[in-house]
Amino acid sequence: MKKIIKYITVVFAAGVLFNSCETTDLDLRTSPNDLAADQADPNLLLNSIQLAYVANMYTINDIGSELTRIDYMLGRNYFNTYPGDTFDDIWERLYSSTDGNGAVYSSTVDLGIFPNVDNLQTIDAESDIDYSFHIAVGQTLKAHMLLLLVDYLGKATLSEAGNPVDFPAPMLDDGQDVYTGALALLSEAEALFAADPATQGGEDFFYGGDTENWIKLINTIRLKAAVTTGDTSTFNSIIAGGEYITDSADDFQWQYGTRELQPDTRHPDYQNDYTTSGANIYQNNWLMNNMMVRNDPRIRYYFYRQESATPGAAGEPANEELLACSLATPPAHYDGFIYCSVPNGYWGRSHGNNEGTPPDGFQRTAVGVYPAGGRFDDSSFDVVGLGLGGGGGGIEPIILASYVDFWQAEMASSAAEKATFLESAMTKSIAKVQSFGSLDSGADLSVAPSDDEVTTYIEDTVADYLAATGDDQMNILSEQYWIALYGGGVEAYNYYRRTGFPTTLAPNWELNPGAFPRSFLYPQTEVITNSNVSQKSDLSTQVFWDTNPAGPAFPSAN
Repeated sequence: MKKIIKYITVVFAAGVLFNSCETTDLDLRTSPNDLAADQADPNLLLNSIQLAYVANMYTINDIGSELTRIDYMLGRNYFNTYPGDTFDDIWERLYSSTDGNGAVYSSTVDLGIFPNVDNLQTIDAESDIDYSFHIAVGQTLKAHMLLLLVDYLGKATLSEAGNPVDFPAPMLDDGQDVYTGALALLSEAEALFAADPATQGGEDFFYGGDTENWIKLINTIRLKAAVTTGDTSTFNSIIAGGEYITDSADDFQWQYGTRELQPDTRHPDYQNDYTTSGANIYQNNWLMNNMMVRNDPRIRYYFYRQESATPGAAGEPANEELLACSLATPPAHYDGFIYCSVPNGYWGRSHGNNEGTPPDGFQRTAVGVYPAGGRFDDSSFDVVGLGLGGGGGGIEPIILASYVDFWQAEMASSAAEKATFLESAMTKSIAKVQSFGSLDSGADLSVAPSDDEVTTYIEDTVADYLAATGDDQMNILSEQYWIALYGGGVEAYNYYRRTGFPTTLAPNWELNPGAFPRSFLYPQTEVITNSNVSQKSDLSTQVFWDTNPAGPAFPSAN
C-alpha cells in the first residue's frame, strides 16, 4: 500500500482549495464546526463537504487500485494488509458528529458530510437566503459515498445516521436498503438542481456552479449503481435519456494545485514521489509490463522512469542492494508472469511484495504527468525532485466519460456493440491523458506517440477484440478498462468481483495470501464505540450484489 498520509483530511484538502480556485477569498483556518449550526457559514460548510469527499475518494481509489494490480499492494496477506482501521478515516469523514453537549463521536477530523448537510438544511430552513445549491451538492456527494461504502463494506449507516442524540449507537442498514436510500438522495438533489439555484457565493470546486453538469453527474452515478447491480433496464433507460457524462469536458474530477507550502495543494502522489530523497511509491509491475509489451500510448504519461534499465530484466545484471528479488528464482506460481523486473527501466514491484525498502528513491519508476502532475517520460532518465514536471497540478479522476463507455461495453448485448464502446472509451482515455503532456513544460514531447500511432493502437486492439472469443475477448476489454482507470480505480474492485476478469492478473507474491477480499472489515473506531456494530471475522462476506461464487471466479486472485 502507498505510504500515503492519513492527514489527507479536511486539513489537507483545505489546502487544495486555495490553489484549485485562485479566486477564493475564504479563510479555512476557521472551522465551520466551531460554531453552532445556526451560526455556521454555509459556504464553509459546502467547502468542508467537498473537501471531505475528495479526501475519501483518493483513499478509496487507492484501495480499489491496489487490489486489482493497477497500483502496488504492499502486504503479502490480505487480512493483515487491510485491518479494521482501513476505513476509519473514510467513515469519520462521512459520519463524524457531536451530541447536544458538544461531545465528539468517533472524530479525529471536522464534522463529516452527513452532519454538515444536515446543518445546511437547518440554515436554509431558518434563512431568507436559498441555499438549495449547497444542499444539492451535499446530497449528491453523500449519496455517492454511501453507494461506495456498501460496495466496499457491505453495509452502512443511513436510517439512524446524523442523529447522535436519538441514536448514539446507530444500526447498520442492509446494503440494498442503503442503495435505495442513496438513490432517493440523488432524486432529491436532482429536483433542487432542476430549479437552477444560485450558488450564493459558495465555491463549487467541481463544476463551477453549472447545475446541468451536476444533473449529468447524478444520472451517471445512477448508471454506476445500475451496472454494479446488473439492472439493465434502468441502465438502458438512463442511456436513452442522454443526460449523463458523455464527453471528457464534463468529467467529474478534482483539480489539485501546485503550491508546496502553507498549505500544500499538490497531488498526494506527487507529494510522495517528487521529494529531495526521490520517489516513495512503487508502481505495479503487472500494469507497467502490460502497457510496455503493447506499446500503449499512455505509458509515458503514467510513469516516469529514472533509469533506462531494471536489474535482472532482459539480461541486465542483478542488484541485491537495490532490487533484492532480481537475484531470486521465480516461484512456480509465477510461471508465465513478470516476477520481479520489468525491462526498460520500469522499476516497480509485484503484487504483495513486502520486502524491505532499499535506497532506491532515485531508481524506482515514479508517477508521471497523468494524473499526478509529475514528469512526462521523454527518455531523459533524469531524477524526480521538488517542482519538477507539472509541479503536482494533476487531478483526482472520479467518474470520467471513458469509464462510462466501458460500462456501456459491459452492458451491451453483442460483441459488435461492445467493440464500438471499447473504441470510444480508448479514444477518450488516450486523448485526455495526452492533454496532460503540456503540464511538463521542460519535457521533450517529440517522443510522444503520434496521432497515427494512437489510431493504429486503438484499431489493432479493437481488431484483436473482435477476432478473440470467450475469456480472451473479455480479457482484452477488461485490461483496457484497467489501464483507463489508472489514478481512479475505485470501480475496478467492483468490476473484478462482478466478472472475475481480467484473468491475466499476476498472482500474489505469497502463494497463499488468503482468500481474495469480497468486502472489508467495518471501521474499527465504529466497532469499538458502537455497541450495535459487530466486527466481521474475515474478508469473505459478499455484498448484496456480489453473486459470484466465492473462490472459483477469481483464479488469479492468489
